[in-house]
Amino acid sequence: MATAIDRPGGPGPKPSPDFEEQRAHWDSKWHSRDARRHEPGSGATDRTISDIPLRPLYDPSDVAQLDLARDLAYPGEFPYTRGIHPGGYRDRLWTMRQFAGFGNAKQTNERYHFLLSQGQMGLSVAFDMPTLMGFDSDAPQARGEVGKCGVAIDSLRDMQALFDGIDLGAITTSMTINGPAAIALAQYVATAESKGIPRRALGGTLQADILKEYIAQKEWIFPPRPHVRVIVDMMKFAAAEMPKWNTISISGYHIREAGSTAVQELAFTLADGFAYVEAAIAAGMDVDTFAPRLSFFFNSHIDFFEEICKFRAARRIYARRMRDKYGAKDPRSWTLRFHTQTAGCSATAQQPENNIVRVAFEAMAAVLGGTQSLHTNSMDEVLALPTEKSVEIALRTQQVLAYETNVTNVVDPLGGSYFVEALTAEMEKQAEAYFAQIEEYGGVVEAIEAGFFQHEIADASYRYQRSLETKERVIVGVNAFERDEAAAAIDLLKIGVEIERNQARSVQDVRGARDAARVQSALAELQRACRDETRNVMPPLIEAVQALATEGEIVEAMVEVYGRYTERAAF
Repeated sequence: MATAIDRPGGPGPKPSPDFEEQRAHWDSKWHSRDARRHEPGSGATDRTISDIPLRPLYDPSDVAQLDLARDLAYPGEFPYTRGIHPGGYRDRLWTMRQFAGFGNAKQTNERYHFLLSQGQMGLSVAFDMPTLMGFDSDAPQARGEVGKCGVAIDSLRDMQALFDGIDLGAITTSMTINGPAAIALAQYVATAESKGIPRRALGGTLQADILKEYIAQKEWIFPPRPHVRVIVDMMKFAAAEMPKWNTISISGYHIREAGSTAVQELAFTLADGFAYVEAAIAAGMDVDTFAPRLSFFFNSHIDFFEEICKFRAARRIYARRMRDKYGAKDPRSWTLRFHTQTAGCSATAQQPENNIVRVAFEAMAAVLGGTQSLHTNSMDEVLALPTEKSVEIALRTQQVLAYETNVTNVVDPLGGSYFVEALTAEMEKQAEAYFAQIEEYGGVVEAIEAGFFQHEIADASYRYQRSLETKERVIVGVNAFERDEAAAAIDLLKIGVEIERNQARSVQDVRGARDAARVQSALAELQRACRDETRNVMPPLIEAVQALATEGEIVEAMVEVYGRYTERAAF
């Protein structure tokens, strides 16, 4: 019987008669107690947040089917359950990449310089809602939202201001944007080249995961099929001209924020990733030319061990599929690299200081699960955009974790735990069951069109909410340990209406000062590329951006070709 404490390939220790006697004795003691479910409100349940049943104790029998060479191996070795790097964090810490963006480009640029001065290692751009939906700041649809949940970026001029004084050749940037992702990439390339930095030198990640938008976040523009075509064009462009750039970050974060379970986040995210792999292969790309630059983005929720096991299962599933189903031969194509953000949906408006504690545990789970990059949420994000002070506390949380706790001293320190290995295997099993269901629909796009994902997440969200209302699960400060007195006031960051007015004037000034004929010519050329599937849309997009076409104008030009997506009602 192989167990998690064997060396890979070696024979597993068999339980001795003494051990079997001990187990039987413990079982009898446990079952002689009142083994009914824990009382509501006790804070203890016999299931994970994702409703995976839990045993009260785990032992070698729970990992009896585990084969070390097949299922674990060593860090840096297929199937990478224990991590993608042999030395883990002993060789290199995760990237501390705080998500930031608010108001206008100048304000956010100042926050970036502050974060870099405090030890942040990479930049992560949060865009405001109009930008995410493809509207300029002076559009009627943008009223009341400009700069509120991120930074407003309307044209190349804004992107240049956003990175003023920052060497884009020396730092990596992550951009969380999906519907207009190709436009943001074009603006970033044009910004770098205006500074004399070649596109080949640029490192970073573009989220660009439109499939999860249809599943969860709902920030789409075009219908799924033409939008996937644009993503494949970006993948081709980056593979040829931006070898250090991660063109797409397949995101489970927003699936989890929409109410999914950890297993659904795991399965739906990987299914989306495999859909992009299949689309790129169908477009004629060799899997090993693009797979090494794929990245993923996961949520780290509050169920500590479930999150750790989710990350370990994700690596194992991905490695096996990429090698065995998609025929990738380069080991770099087998390794799942991912960024993690602590769970916004676990934060509470009540007693917001408690969110600092939640974030610390969620960050620890991400690290013990082997993340390559991490954002820690600020305590006040459930109330408003974070203040500079709360962002500093969130960054310090990562730094204390990295430099004071010593959890980085051992690679995969929880590897071999009966509980961790059993839960990892169970999450893999449940994810595979979801893959089979998706295949029955004909694939991810077909499952989206049928409303499968939306129904699954809605059902999971309902079950979780009921568990809170019945106090089966406890949220400190919300359904237990509440304070009667009024909450202490905390400083909040407020975005004034003058930001929207100034940004609207700014985009109008750009339109008034540019070469209008050049803009129209560039947009017409972009439309021709959109209609011709043998052409790549990225070069004409970059030309349109350089001509100072605004994001809204570019989106409208593409909508004329592709149309706008309207979701079919699921309920």
